[in-house]
Amino acid sequence: MRQILLLFIVCAAMACSCSRRDGRGGPSVPAAIDTVPMLIMQVQKCSRLYTAEYDIHKIVTYDDIVRLKGNVLNRDFNIKLPLGDRKIAIPMDAKLKAYIDFSGFSERNVERRGKEITIILPDPKVMLTSSKVDHKNTKEYVALTRSRFTDAEMADFERQGRAAIIAAIPRMGIIETARENAARVLIPMVVQMGYDEGDITIAFRKEYTDSDLSILLDKSTVE
Repeated sequence: MRQILLLFIVCAAMACSCSRRDGRGGPSVPAAIDTVPMLIMQVQKCSRLYTAEYDIHKIVTYDDIVRLKGNVLNRDFNIKLPLGDRKIAIPMDAKLKAYIDFSGFSERNVERRGKEITIILPDPKVMLTSSKVDHKNTKEYVALTRSRFTDAEMADFERQGRAAIIAAIPRMGIIETARENAARVLIPMVVQMGYDEGDITIAFRKEYTDSDLSILLDKSTVE
């Protein structure tokens, strides 16, 4: 009987030695794992994430009318001269791609409030990857008294078309498409770390407008 009792005491002591206790003498609660560093590491692996691609078709038009302008007796005049007109319509095709560079992603891009977590995406970038003139379908009208458009003028029209496409980037919806597609990649990643999908927000740091074009444009693709 004494041997059985001694064995019971030894087993009880071993069980107590394997159990951690908090400062009040009770079993300690396992510390919550900070998932933010792990999340940052996983997102950084995405590197450059291409999120949207747009094919743009634009027609550049130019109307060259000879006019005589001036002022006589304090009255302005603007008269179209009967020397003939020059008109041209140039179809252009361009391709835009949007991407998000996660190489600098850090704890500054993560906001956590209890169960809710917000991922603030780095500023998106848009690159003009290609543009070309559809010479076959270019329409040109030149009166007999006028000279045809020169190669230099045609090249300038193409530059104007590219500039117009670039200037319209903030209004194309490509930025919102980039955010939505980034969310499709990141949300499953965050869910795997224990967050409920309804508690996850993917956002940019601001709403982008025309004045933000210098931020959004990957200038290396338009020089």
